[in-house]
Amino acid sequence: MEMGKEIRRLRNERGLTQEALAADLHVTAQTVSKWECGNSVPDVQMLPEIAVYFGVTIDQLFAMSPEQQLERMENHIYARGLFPEAEQRQLEQQLKAIGEDPAMTGKTETLLAKLYNSQAEQYRLLAVEHGKTAVEKTGDPDAISELCNAWGSYIPDWCVRNHHALIQWLSDYCRRNPKNRSAHMWLLDNLIDDRRLTEAREWLEKLAAMDKSFRVPLYRYLLAQAAGEREETEAQLRALEELAESEWCCATTLGDIYTQRQDYDRAIAWYRKGQELQPSPKFTDSAMSIAHICEIRGDRDGAIAAYREQLRLMREDWGIAGGEDYAQVERAIHRLQE
Repeated sequence: MEMGKEIRRLRNERGLTQEALAADLHVTAQTVSKWECGNSVPDVQMLPEIAVYFGVTIDQLFAMSPEQQLERMENHIYARGLFPEAEQRQLEQQLKAIGEDPAMTGKTETLLAKLYNSQAEQYRLLAVEHGKTAVEKTGDPDAISELCNAWGSYIPDWCVRNHHALIQWLSDYCRRNPKNRSAHMWLLDNLIDDRRLTEAREWLEKLAAMDKSFRVPLYRYLLAQAAGEREETEAQLRALEELAESEWCCATTLGDIYTQRQDYDRAIAWYRKGQELQPSPKFTDSAMSIAHICEIRGDRDGAIAAYREQLRLMREDWGIAGGEDYAQVERAIHRLQE
């Protein structure tokens, strides 16, 4: 077994005999021999102790490459839900250890960001539940404010909802990295949301120089809409519809556009078109969006069918049949069935 080979390698690397390792781990030399020969494996409760003893991660005991370890950790982050404090600390330490290799630092920092965002989302969901109870019990304005903040409510106060700090950071980053399309698009999203349209038009021209996809007419549509230019808005919408006949991401985006226009029949049609065009593995966004539209309309059966389609995609396209994300969809179905 790979773990036995790795234990042998680590032991030899440190110049230890099987007897010395056995004494330090409070097992017999015969037990260590069985591990290294692949006749048995350490009890799962011993793995943290062995990992700490050798100064490695548990995944390293399984002789996983750093890339395999990161993939396993990412899957664990999304499946686990809210981490106990000790488990989160252990995951942080493992990521930081892998990140000591300069070639892996970017990947480990990304995964740390995903970990903290995931945990923030879990705490946000807890805040929603506590906020709902508080509002029902007290009706207090402070409780209502906390509930709405937790639930991602619209906030009218410009000083709270504007994105000036993020825009400044992204602007600086894009000037230093003028070929990064993703950063340019995030910058445009936030400039348009803040109605800084003159700046947005300047950055859109930079994006147009490197991106020939549907995203350029999409941003022209969003800019025209934000500026109240009705004819230009409709012209760009027509351009998007032509592109969406063969581009799944554009079709899904049109679903979003028509949802915001409250033209739900067209929205559902474009979401379905996008899912049909998308190659496998298919994202679940379209099914989720259709479920939300059905809930808005009071169509319980339609919502349940869409949520079930989301679960099917998770199982068949992504191999996910458990974990917190899967459980959230199941809870939505149970709520609608009550």
